Amino acid sequence: MGWGGPWACAPLLMLLLLAAGGGERRRAPRRKCPIGCSCTQDNALCDRTDGVPQGLPPDITSLSLVRSGFTELQEGSFLQTPSLQLILFTSSTLGLIRDDAFVGLLHLEYLFIENNKVGSISKNALRGLKGLVHLSLAHNQLETLPRHLFRGLDALTHVDLRGNPFHCDCRIKWLVEWLSSTNASAELGECQGPAELNGTRLSQLHLQDFDCITTALVLFQSLPFQALAVEPFWYRGEQHVAITQPFAGRCSLLEWDHLDGAFRAYASINGSSPVACKPLVVEGRLLVVLAQLAGGSHVWRQEGASGRFVRLQELGPQRIRKPNALASFRVDGDWFLAVADSSKAGATTLFRWGGRGFYAHQALHAWHRDTHVEFLELAGRPSLILASSSQRPVVYQWSRPGRAFLRHTDIPDMDDVYAVKHFRLRGDVYVCLTRFIGDSKVMRWEGSMFRDVQHMPSRGSMVFQPLGIGNHRYAVLGNDYSFSQVYRYDAHSGLFVRFQELNTQAPRSFAHLAVHQRDFVFAASFKGDTQIYRHITIDLSA
Repeated sequence: MGWGGPWACAPLLMLLLLAAGGGERRRAPRRKCPIGCSCTQDNALCDRTDGVPQGLPPDITSLSLVRSGFTELQEGSFLQTPSLQLILFTSSTLGLIRDDAFVGLLHLEYLFIENNKVGSISKNALRGLKGLVHLSLAHNQLETLPRHLFRGLDALTHVDLRGNPFHCDCRIKWLVEWLSSTNASAELGECQGPAELNGTRLSQLHLQDFDCITTALVLFQSLPFQALAVEPFWYRGEQHVAITQPFAGRCSLLEWDHLDGAFRAYASINGSSPVACKPLVVEGRLLVVLAQLAGGSHVWRQEGASGRFVRLQELGPQRIRKPNALASFRVDGDWFLAVADSSKAGATTLFRWGGRGFYAHQALHAWHRDTHVEFLELAGRPSLILASSSQRPVVYQWSRPGRAFLRHTDIPDMDDVYAVKHFRLRGDVYVCLTRFIGDSKVMRWEGSMFRDVQHMPSRGSMVFQPLGIGNHRYAVLGNDYSFSQVYRYDAHSGLFVRFQELNTQAPRSFAHLAVHQRDFVFAASFKGDTQIYRHITIDLSA
């Protein structure tokens, strides 16, 4: 139990004196004692001192400091009194206890720090107190305790923490875990925060009450070039990434360098004004489709022996006018390539692999200046969504009898959508729709059409990219004028909540890449360095 006043320890002190003297009073010889203290043979009582008194007899076994004026205990505060078995601080202005404050007190058994203003204790403050039996920190101003504060206190049998305004967040989780495993008894008090736990007794908390695992994207590597698109792909059991560099006029292929522990470019395909670079593995061969605003769009093939890329074909020279995006996919065993055309007189075109190249299969959505094409499955049917600057996004679905995509519906109330990206969550299909001016949206497929789920304010957004990393689901909304916003999905509300900001200039693409049990997010920048972030897990209770 807590001791209420400066003389509350007198019964215990008397017991110690009686035990030492065989139950008889002993006349204490005259001994030197610091100003402000009264000393007997074994004890010292100090009232209103400005610090731990110096010059105390080294063999005293108990020390009481009452109404003291000092504010902190420094390292080695009791090195001159190594025989102490009991220390009492009460009714003082003591606010901070530093590491190793009690070092050298191998015989200390009772430590009472009560009715003070202690708001902070360093994690190693109690280090070395192997014989400590009773610890009281009652009636102070502690909102939390540092992890492992009680480490090494193997003899501890009782802890008193009552009367402190504990904030029962992740910083206190370790204490709940320790209480469930220790043999020491404890008096604990109540939580004073957060609001939902206000008034809850610490003894009623359980480990499952704490959600202390969070994540973050931290800058890992910068690539010294601007980029429009990032496309991860698998080849020969390794994950690679293709990056479209419009100003450098090339498509770069990057891989993980095991020696340097970073990403490096191992191949490049030169062109002129590339806008999209799509790698795909067809019949065991790595192909790269390079879409360009000038000089024609081409399919390149990697030669097996040398690893260099050679031009395989020019893609639809009479059909592609102003390509803006590419999508590759398989339907009924065939490989297809969709090219979104953003020219006024152009048409998004579907090409099919014919063994030696891609050949025109179907023209879609003519005269609508398409800016993006997305392949997905809706209710098990292969589908395409075309985003356009001139009308709402249009949904096409595959017709097996006609071996073609037929218009199915459009997405209501979403004019001038720049791009559409889809993701799956708990069996449902969602899309992220990007708008440069106005609200970007998350929508869900509900049998025959998409319906609103959530609006995100967007000003200057060219990409709204969903990302799935482990068990976490994110959506990154780029911004040409400010920070990009990372949203994280909250399962309780069913919505994305703001989570983090990324400082990438004019982002155009975000992509997740996993290598050697590490997760990375590439951010293609149109005006600055392309950045690579590492996805890390953080335990807030650590």
